[in-house]
Amino acid sequence: DYFGKPIVLNFWASWCPPCQSEMPEFNEIYLEKGDEYHFLMVNLTDNSRETVESAKTFIYSTGYEFPVYFDKDIDAASKYNTYSIPVTYFIDKDGYLTVYAQGAINRETLLKGMNMIK
Repeated sequence: DYFGKPIVLNFWASWCPPCQSEMPEFNEIYLEKGDEYHFLMVNLTDNSRETVESAKTFIYSTGYEFPVYFDKDIDAASKYNTYSIPVTYFIDKDGYLTVYAQGAINRETLLKGMNMIK
């Protein structure tokens, strides 16, 4: 559904401190370059440690503006073999995974990955 523009796909949860640490820079870059890339910030909503409500509360309280998607069945995470978070996948405009980063990333790493898929 998102082919045509490069995709930044990030899996996260609000209870995850490394996820929280990278969110401000994701939001800044989204505000700067969100028209050039699809940002898919996928919340691992397992309804145990994370619910839609807890994730929405976190996003609302921080004021982040990037789009958030809820992986309620952990289906997307399974398709990407995501077993630990955060993890960010950089996918080119044709849908090919180019590179990924496991763990929290900083602005420099985020921009480097984005440049690899532009």
